[in-house]
Amino acid sequence: MGREFLDLFETWAQSYDESVHGHDEQYRDVFAEYDAILNTVVEKSGNVVLEFGVGTGNLTQKLLRSGKTVYGIEPSEPMRQKAFEKLGDTVTIQDGDFLSFPLPNEPIDTIVSTYAFHHLTDEEKEQAISQYGKMLNKGGKIVFADTAFVDREAFEQMVIEAKEKGFHDLAEDLKREYYPTLPVLESMFTKHGFSVSFVPMNRFVWLMEATKQ
Repeated sequence: MGREFLDLFETWAQSYDESVHGHDEQYRDVFAEYDAILNTVVEKSGNVVLEFGVGTGNLTQKLLRSGKTVYGIEPSEPMRQKAFEKLGDTVTIQDGDFLSFPLPNEPIDTIVSTYAFHHLTDEEKEQAISQYGKMLNKGGKIVFADTAFVDREAFEQMVIEAKEKGFHDLAEDLKREYYPTLPVLESMFTKHGFSVSFVPMNRFVWLMEATKQ
């Protein structure tokens, strides 16, 4: 459920905001157009939003500034603390993950996440999508921005490129986590009652917009 990466999240909590703003060369391409990616997720979202993987609160902050009601879920205590330092008591961020989380006290119309869904195995991803399909009414949406690849060959090529550039942390991350391919994701969303589109946002990240049919 992604919680096997909690030790990593604790480390990332201290450097995440610097990385997303281009201060870590290894991850510069991963976070290219970061603000535009978050803004697009906000634009695609409805009024009552459930956000998984709040992290340090960057997307949450943009959602709130756009007047949306946000229910935040974040499994990492250090990440929640960073988000609290940024957002104060403007939003409640609760302990939970993509598969086990406290339910909001009102119906939601959008489920969002950025840079986090790849922490689930493919089996867990499908479990999550199935669960969200039961939560959302017709027209409800899942809007994820996350690293994915056109096929396994494209993934393997990115690992080779990272190694050739000496980006050993990036290469290890790519091999350690569960990065999906677009055909697998499309099959999952379709199976559980969603129409889905994929739009590339940078060399790594795709915007996934799935609408409940």
